[in-house]
Parts: sequence; C-alpha cells; structure tokens
Amino acid sequence: MLRIFGMGGTERRVKSGEAAPDRRVASSGSGVLDAWTELLDQISRFLIDNRLPVTPKNLLAAHAAFSGGSLQLGRMIVQRQIAGEPITQEWLDAAIAQDMPYGDASAELEQIRQELDGSLERFGAVTSHARSNAGAYNTAMAEHVTKAEARVDGDVQALIEMTRKMLRRSQAVEAEMAKTEAEVVSLRRNLARAQRDAEIDHLTGLPNRRAFEAVYEREYAEARAAIEPLSVAFCDIDHFKRINDTHGHDVGDRVIQTISEMLAHISNDTCHVARHGGEEFVLLFRGLTPPEAHAKLDHVREKLAARSLVNRETEAPLGSVTFSGGVTSVFAHPDPRAALRAADEALYRAKEAGRNRIEIA
Repeated sequence: MLRIFGMGGTERRVKSGEAAPDRRVASSGSGVLDAWTELLDQISRFLIDNRLPVTPKNLLAAHAAFSGGSLQLGRMIVQRQIAGEPITQEWLDAAIAQDMPYGDASAELEQIRQELDGSLERFGAVTSHARSNAGAYNTAMAEHVTKAEARVDGDVQALIEMTRKMLRRSQAVEAEMAKTEAEVVSLRRNLARAQRDAEIDHLTGLPNRRAFEAVYEREYAEARAAIEPLSVAFCDIDHFKRINDTHGHDVGDRVIQTISEMLAHISNDTCHVARHGGEEFVLLFRGLTPPEAHAKLDHVREKLAARSLVNRETEAPLGSVTFSGGVTSVFAHPDPRAALRAADEALYRAKEAGRNRIEIA
C-alpha cells in the first residue's frame, strides 16, 4: 500500500494512461531532509489535486495516510484513486470518521482523563486528611466539654451549650467529608472502567487499535531489552465488500465476529490480537520469529477456509470466506512504525498473489 504512495523505495501506482508523477525517492544518501520533502510533496499534491482546503484536519489526515500513521486511511485513499472516483471533502470526512473512531480528540481526551484522575487523587487525599483531622478535633472537643460540664455550672453552662452546637456542626462536616471521599472513590472507579471501555472494540470484544498501540510500545521496549524476537502481522478479510453488498452489513459484522473469535483463540500473554479497523486485524507475536508467527496465523487461515459459513437469516451460503496476511520481524526495520508498514506491504503482496495466503516481508 505504501509503495502505491511512493514510499518504501518505489513509485506511486497510477491509473492507466496517466503520466507518472515526478517523484524523488529518498535513498540512503539523501538523508532525512529528502524524506521530509517527499512527504510534504505527497501531502500538498493530494490536497491540491483533489481541491481540498488546507485545514488542520485535512493536513493531519493526509499526514497520517502518507506517513504510515494510518494504514487504513491510506488504503482507502488508494482504493478510491484506483477506482477513478473523486476524493471530495465529504468523502474524506467520512473516511476519517471510519478510520479514526476516536477522532482527533483522543489525545486531548487522554490528557483530560489524566488531569481529572490526578485532581481526584489530590482531592481524595485532602478530604481524607481533613476528615481525619476533623475527627480528632471532634473527639478532643467532646472530651473537654464533658470535663468542663462536670466542673462548672451557671453562666459557663451557656458557653458549654454553644460549644456543643459547634461540635455538632463539626461532626456534620466530618460526615459530609466521609460521604464526599466515598464519592471520589466511586468516581475514580467509574473513570477507570470508562478508560477500559474506550480500549475495547465493541463489535468483537477485542482490543482496539488504540489499545494495541500501547501494547506494541510496551512489548517493543521489553523484547528489545530481553533480546527476544518480536513479529507483527496484519490480516484482512478477502472480498469483504462483496460480502456486505451481497448479504448485508449485519452478516458482514457476524463474519468479522467469527474471524475475531478464531484469532482470539491464539491470543495469550505473548500473542496480542486487536481489531485495527474495518475488516482488518493486527497481531503481535512476542518471542516468535516471522516463520513461527506465519505458521501460527496460517493455521487459523486454513481453519477458516475449511469452514462453510451461511447466512443465518436466509440459510444462503456465503461462499468461501478467507483472509490474507503479512508478517514481518519488528527488529528488522528502523522503528516500530516501519515494521507496521512492511507487514502491510506483505499483506498486499498476499492480496496480489491471489488472496487466502500469508506472506512474510
């Protein structure tokens, strides 16, 4: 897919009859500046050629598509171009919404969550300390009032009664603080649950792309420190659009769920499976070389290809439902993002080679 965009050392694929654009391909000697120039050139050509306004949202989307930050969005753009269909602002907005279910606000949301969590923690500590102090103060005051009442009478009794009123008010404040402290604990628990929900794909129950990226970053650091193999793979359902068009989106959703369940069976502490978006899944294999990861994923592919799926509502057979995949070693590439691009390219080689197969980058 990225080769189509002119990245990865090859030219962008063009439609039949169209003149090939003059692209500079960054070589090992051209350095980082040439790579940046190439990326900026791709972004500007995309916006200008499609008459899209230069807005922050469009710039972020184009950068994600052409830098490899969003393989799904880049693929949708390529498919649109190959089909000869126009890329309008309305289409791009829909593609961004489909590819980025959390929108551009995900980072801001995470920052707000962290700030709120920190504020709740500080507030909880303050109320706990204040409640403790108030309790000690109330206990001491009650003891003094009892002793004073036993020793004096007359005019001092009025002062004692006033002190008792102050004591009751202080005790009410202490009770209110205890209630507030319990509410803070409950709110923090709900916040943690909401954060977990934000990292789950609700159609499949698998971790979503956001959750996978956090796991990918952690496993990358740990595997590198432990000098262990780390392989990453993409797999994509073959002819999924045809399934949706023929049988409807509900059946398409059930196909996604079926494949997600099969992939989940190989998931464990060293194999992480996530729904990357649409009909695409991403897998991370800790401690496995690409051939070993290939064998594990290929076993699932064979089991799926051997199944006979039917439309539950109409009993109509769905035909052959398969997926294609691409696998690579993460440490064979300059950085984790480059490894994802390589796995995606291997996936597309599998598609071009006839589908229903797994390729190793």
